[in-house]
Order: sequence, then structure tokens, then C-alpha cells
Amino acid sequence: MSIEVNNESGHEVDEAEFAALGRYVLDALHVHPQSELSVLFVDSTTMADLHVQWMDEPGPTDVLSFPMDELRPGREGEDLAPGTLGDIVLCPEVAAKQARTAGHSTAEELLLLTVHGILHLLGYDHAEPEEEKEMFALQRRLLLTFLANR
Repeated sequence: MSIEVNNESGHEVDEAEFAALGRYVLDALHVHPQSELSVLFVDSTTMADLHVQWMDEPGPTDVLSFPMDELRPGREGEDLAPGTLGDIVLCPEVAAKQARTAGHSTAEELLLLTVHGILHLLGYDHAEPEEEKEMFALQRRLLLTFLANR
């Protein structure tokens, strides 16, 4: 599993922990072990530019996902092809505000957003109530089991 984590945000980020989380989630969802994922932390100005460019929405957002090879989760024993999952872009400044509102740390919010972004890369969505229920339950389970095992 190749997971590249880069921090261009100016905020302190434990890059090794985010790489470990990415590995954990992709392993748990049976994504081919030779697949690639990129995680990038950016400042709010960069995120606002990306948000306008790709979503036609003003201002910075917390996370954006850019799928590449449209990989999907597999099942144990299934022979999947390797590929490039895509890129997740996170904004610690936005995450910090959300974390204060939610009553937890910025690091915890960024871990949650990383799982959220990976699930989007794997085709999960939350546009419809049933999709949201499935995605958010899986997101919570993956994050809690990662945190319990670290």
C-alpha cells in the first residue's frame, strides 16, 4: 500500500498517523495492497481555491476527494486489481473550527475527515438518507476500531 502524506498547511500534523489510518481503512475494505492514496493538508486559501475550482462553491471546506481509478471496496479473498485510489485534500483550519463545535481535538476531526474522504474515493456518498446512514456508520466503525488498535 503506497500512501503519500504531505503537509503544506502550516499546521502541525502527525503524517505517520494519517498514513497508518489510510493503510488501516484500505486494508479493512479489502482494497488491493498495491493501490496508491495521496493525502494533502493545505491552508484555507488553497482549499478555498480548490473548492471554487472543483465544486463551484465559495470559501474553504474541510475535505475534498479526487478519485482517480474508481476503485471500489472488495471482499476477503477477492482478487482485485491495484490502482490509484486518488487524492484527499484536508484543511486543518476548517477542521479546527468544526472540532471546537463538536467538542473534540483538531487531530480527531482530521482523522474523521480522512476516513470520510477515503470512503468518498471508494464510491460512498451521503446525498440520500440511506446512503448517509450507511456511509456514516462505516466511517464511525472504521475510525473507532483504528483508534482502539493504535
